[in-house]
Formats: sequence, structure tokens, C-alpha cells
Amino acid sequence: MHRATKIVATIGPASSTQEILQQMIEAGADVVRLNFSHGTADDHRQRAEFVRAAARQAGREVGIMADLQGPKIRVGKFENGKATLVVGNTFILDADCELGNEERVGLDYKDLPRDLKAGDTLLLNDGLIVLSVQRVIGNEIHTVVKIGGDLSNNKGINRQGGGLTAPALTAKDMEDIRTAMSLGADYVAVSFPKNATDMEMARQLANIAGAPYGIKPKMIAKIERAEAIPALQGILEASDGIMVARGDLAVEVGNAAVPALQKRMIKMAREANKFVITATQMMESMINAPVPTRAEVSDVANAVLDGTDAVMLSAESAAGKYPVQTIETMAAICVEAEKSEHVELDKDFLDRTFTRIDQSIAMGALFTAYHLGAKAIVALTESGSTALWMSRHWTHVPIFALTPREGSERAMQIYRNVNPLHLDTSSDRDIALQQALEVVVGKGYAARGDMVVLTVGEPMGQAGGTNTLKIVRVGEPV
Repeated sequence: MHRATKIVATIGPASSTQEILQQMIEAGADVVRLNFSHGTADDHRQRAEFVRAAARQAGREVGIMADLQGPKIRVGKFENGKATLVVGNTFILDADCELGNEERVGLDYKDLPRDLKAGDTLLLNDGLIVLSVQRVIGNEIHTVVKIGGDLSNNKGINRQGGGLTAPALTAKDMEDIRTAMSLGADYVAVSFPKNATDMEMARQLANIAGAPYGIKPKMIAKIERAEAIPALQGILEASDGIMVARGDLAVEVGNAAVPALQKRMIKMAREANKFVITATQMMESMINAPVPTRAEVSDVANAVLDGTDAVMLSAESAAGKYPVQTIETMAAICVEAEKSEHVELDKDFLDRTFTRIDQSIAMGALFTAYHLGAKAIVALTESGSTALWMSRHWTHVPIFALTPREGSERAMQIYRNVNPLHLDTSSDRDIALQQALEVVVGKGYAARGDMVVLTVGEPMGQAGGTNTLKIVRVGEPV
């Protein structure tokens, strides 16, 4: 069964062998995420090599996402590895403290005291521990414990409502961008951007670092700061896609606000012709259990029905007991949800104007394929833009994007309902179209007598040059 929604799988200790990676790719992983919050540059380089080798063995390309750590503000280390915070007791966050105890702990972000004032609420360890700021004295933040519990080394700190000034790109991130480009990453995910400027700076750094390798990665903004919400339109314009990063976002804006924000972000991204990934705790129980909860099934299905391009696994595939089974289960949920999706193509087009020829051809192909009941849309594309535009509208007609560029093939892996395939295109249009048709038929996606809609650009080989739409029946001359 054709699956439109893509799956991003994080790799880690549970999934770092080539054998497991191949099984994950065969089970349905379309993009593999390298989490730069953990591991060394050599770890990531080796994992990237395993991903490429596993993909070759599986007979398909997958994308590689480098996910930067960003300015994750954390407590320091404790003498005994952790401390128990008791409700009503005082606790000090001390920028000068080396090793923490039951009374105080150090900070990895030394400027945090400058960002806080009495009355602020701090949420530690994803909101499991809550501290109320009483006063700030020099480098010490004096707090009272509102919700207590065990606090261990290096747990994260958020301020309720956001507003921390830490820059989106740290020195580590800048070095990690260079590493990511050297290992051929197709996407760079930027953590905690506050505005478009953060994304523009990250893109500039990635393009410079990627130039020696001929790489211009797709830039993904992870929406996880409260102040990113009012700046969302600008962030979208400066990015290729966004990630609905529900973990840190929920800590800053509150759990109850996240579902509506998810729907809004997915809608805005699709309207802006950007791709969108929904992430965090989607199949969390499958870290330890062979089946998901019914709530998790609903969560994944609802993200699909919202129109997300991709759903993401974090610890489930990086450290869980069932990485392959989790991907298989997630894929099955996506397929079932897609079956019930309602097509509103005509309504989508009512108030739209198209100023570009290639975009008009893409929309015409969608409209024609849907109304004529075509089995497939086949787009010959250099950059992948035509396929991206087509993928912003749901028709139940699978889109096959054939490209001679390996980078474009990998970048398109995250676009909803797009199946990227490699084709060494001829410079002769008719020969290229015939070759494209043969690839789609050879892979079993269309059969003799089926109607297929083709798009191509003339002259061949120019990015952004799609200017021709053709309707053919398989078996008849192109």
C-alpha cells in the first residue's frame, strides 16, 4: 500500500549497526536523524556511512538530518549524580558552583541570572520540577521548590513563557554544521530559533560549510520557543521546513496549548509551500513495549490528518527495544489515516494565483490527475520544486519525482506523497518521458492501460524550467 506520510527515525545506541539500519529503512524510514546533542563527530560520521550503505543494500535513498543541539540551558553536575528537591524548600541555581548538592547546583549557561527576576517560574527536566524565583543576587538565582522530585545531572531548564536570551547558534552548533556538511547531511535542523535572522544565519553558515562538498542543505526550524510563535511567518519564509518540536514548546507554552498550535503550524507551513515534521513522544511507550497505546495511535493519525509531511521518532528508534517494529507500526497507522482523508483540491485552488510557469504546471498536473482518475503523476525535476508544490495538496494520486541529481532525490524524501526516484535523463524530451514511464511501470506503480500525468521542462536540465504537461496511457506512444 502506498504511504504518503514520511517517517523520520532518530538513530542511537539501539540502531547504529548497518544491519538494523537496513531493517529500519526496509520497514519504512525515509529520513534518518542524527542527534548532535549526543555523540562525537566521529560517531556521527560513522553512522552516516552506515546509513548510506544500508540504503544501498535496501535499494533506495534516504535523507540524513543533522539536528543541532542549540542553546539547551541545563543545570550542572551533582556530587552524587542527583539531588532530591523537596516542596517548600529553597534551592539555588549558582553560575559559580562546580558540583551541586541538595541546596544548590551549577549552570552551563552562565548568563541565566541576567535573564531572570523575582516572580519568574522555571521548569526543569521537561517541567517535572518547578521552581519559583524569589530573588537574583549576583550569579545566584534563589528559588523555592513548587513541584519537587529527583534532579539529576545536566537536566534542561526552561522559563515559563519563554524570553531567555541565549543565541540560537552556539559555538558547538557552528562546529557541528561543518561536521554535518562533511558527512553529506541533506537537512540541518536548528534548535530554538527565535526569528528569521537565526535561520538566515544558520543557512549562511551551512551553505559556506557545504560549498566544498557541493551541498546546500534544506534548513529546518524547530519551533520550541514561545517567542517563535508570533515570529512564525518570518521563520517559515527563512526556512525550507519546520518541526513542531512539542517537548520544549509544551514546557514554555503549556501542554494544553500545543495541539492547537500543531494544527496552526502545519496549516501555515503547507500554505507557505514549506514542509513540516511533527515530533516528540509520538510512540513513546514503544521504547519499552512492543505495541503503542491507543492514545499514541490517535496522535500519529491526527498529525497525518492535519497534513504533516512527516512524523518523527526520537528515543523510540534511538534507544528503544523495538526500533524496527516501531517504524512498521507507525507506517501502518499512517496508511490507515490517509485512507480516510478528504480531498478538497477544487476549494484549495479557488483563491490562488500562480505567477510562475513551473508552479502553474504543477497545479495543473494535480488538478488533471485527480479529475481524470490517473494512477500516478510523474514529474521530471532537477531541483524538486515541482514535486514540493504538488505535495502541498492532497489528491490520493501518488507523485513520482524522477531526477538525475542525487541531492535532489534525498531532499525530496521528506515531501508528503512524493516518491523520489533516480533517472539519468536523456536530453531528448520524448526519450526522457519514455524512460520515466518505464521506471514507474517497472517498479509496479502503474500497468498497461493506466492513465499517467507527466510533467517536464524544455530545454531539459534546467532547474525551475518545468513548462510541459502531458497525459498518456501506459502502452501507448508517449
